[in-house]
Amino acid sequence: RPLWFPGSTPPPWLDGSLPGDFGFDPFGLASDPESLKWNAQAELVHCRWAMLGAAGIFIPEFLTKIGILNTPSWYTAGEQEYFTDTTTLFIVELIFIGWAEGRRWADIIKPGSVNTDPIFPNNKLTGTDVGYPGGLWFDPLGWGSGSPEKLKELRTKEIKNGRLAMLAVMGAWFQHIYTGTGPIDNLFAHLADPGHATIFAAFAPK
Repeated sequence: RPLWFPGSTPPPWLDGSLPGDFGFDPFGLASDPESLKWNAQAELVHCRWAMLGAAGIFIPEFLTKIGILNTPSWYTAGEQEYFTDTTTLFIVELIFIGWAEGRRWADIIKPGSVNTDPIFPNNKLTGTDVGYPGGLWFDPLGWGSGSPEKLKELRTKEIKNGRLAMLAVMGAWFQHIYTGTGPIDNLFAHLADPGHATIFAAFAPK
């Protein structure tokens, strides 16, 4: 079984059945079964948001840098003028996200309880595993209908990419905090002057 550190002994509550379980829990955060169930779902949804966030940071910034797009930087998005005021946008977001998160929470409490589409009752979700609803809306290519081994492989890849995305988003935040620009601008600056445009230059006295 793959472990985060070769030769280490995984805690008994991490038996390798969860996607992305490499036996890493030094603080025992998942020792309680209910905490383990909740933390697994929390990580899954944070991974998915982080992957969307990373794509929203890196792709537009890169395409703007090479002249294909002309979009504002991700760190100035809150300063832009939209079709309505930010308070209205915030309230609408709370309503929609609250509804979606409420249904996700209900599925955690009682798996399969929200598998019927509230708008189109004929469209039923097919997944019975919490966090993997399946169906036309969430699995249009039918990847979730493979063998258990293939399914475990795909879910592990999702978790691993999501963990990487969470680190990438944090890295982008810190780059902007210390350099005032985004990761793509920093990359191009480093490629243009690798001897001086480095992470160390951000902390060097001016």
